[in-house]
Amino acid sequence: MPTKVFVSVINDLSSDQRVNRSCLTLLKMGYEVTLIGRKYRNSAEIEPRAYACRRMHLLFRKGPLFYAEYNFRLFFLLLFGKVDLFFSNDLDTLLPNFIVSKLKQKPLIYDSHELFTELPELIDRPIVKKTWTTLEAMLFPKLENIITVNQSIANIYSTKYGKQIQVIRNIPLPISNSTRKSREELGFKPSDFLIVLQGAGINMHRGAEEALEAMKFVEGAKLLIIGAGDVFEELKRKRTHFHLEEKVFIIEKLPYNELINYTHIADLGLSLDKDTNLNYRFSLPNKVFDYIHSNTPVLVSRLPELTHLVDTYKIGESIRKIHPQCISDKINAIKNNAAQLAIWKNNLIAAQNDLSWESEEKKYQHFLAQIRN
Repeated sequence: MPTKVFVSVINDLSSDQRVNRSCLTLLKMGYEVTLIGRKYRNSAEIEPRAYACRRMHLLFRKGPLFYAEYNFRLFFLLLFGKVDLFFSNDLDTLLPNFIVSKLKQKPLIYDSHELFTELPELIDRPIVKKTWTTLEAMLFPKLENIITVNQSIANIYSTKYGKQIQVIRNIPLPISNSTRKSREELGFKPSDFLIVLQGAGINMHRGAEEALEAMKFVEGAKLLIIGAGDVFEELKRKRTHFHLEEKVFIIEKLPYNELINYTHIADLGLSLDKDTNLNYRFSLPNKVFDYIHSNTPVLVSRLPELTHLVDTYKIGESIRKIHPQCISDKINAIKNNAAQLAIWKNNLIAAQNDLSWESEEKKYQHFLAQIRN
């Protein structure tokens, strides 16, 4: 009889590719997988998947009551479910998973997608930050099976808590070329220089506002901002204020298989997180690997993980100052240097071969096999 695993995450499941990859790898390992999340009123329908999905309708959408309701309901869902392995994604799902795993004496995997207690949303909220920091300090030393997204974050947690951390990077699953749409099908001209900034968390301090304003100084190019986040409404206001409707296209969050069409037609991919907090300083966003596997050169913040990746594979440039004029200067220089773009595109092919999900998944399967044994 298959071993049952409950995988829990606090988002609506529709665009979280890291969690999807975890579930698919667990399936390959012979687990019976149920993925648990939440559902908004406007959540997109989930495409059919090879594993079960359960999305909870919640009364509250944000704030302390939201977290309390989600964790309370998740606790009883886990408690009364027949589960052999618990899989918690990020600190906001850890407490109920930890408690029930101890009650049932079953193993728990914890996947830290980021430095949760260093999120920019917590900078000016000392009481909230203290709550999450206390919870992490209470639970993290008691965890045994921990994974995270890059070596910098692994090193921070290892130093802080004396734990061994397995790094599983956010490398995307391969997508068939035959399913991709052309520029014309997506409403763009072959001659357009297309710049993409994508992500489900386009929030404060992530450079979207500056990228939009930079387009005032860039001609012959179009910026596609695709996803969701705290600054999305502000971006729409700025686009109108600066009269950039013909240059900047703001597209609400799409299913991954639709999103990747835009990534593939782009000439340049942006990742412009600011060095305003430790979480962003040591981030390695999913979108950067999407750009790589879409053969899209990159312009990224000069942050440790991002700079290391770009410098190692020679697939784009980094920028130190996230300011509209600085960004536009970089974009204009890149746009007008076809020879350099061709070199980066050629280097991206080598990067794709090295940064493949096939090799990353082998590490993941070895990690899971040790838990099962």
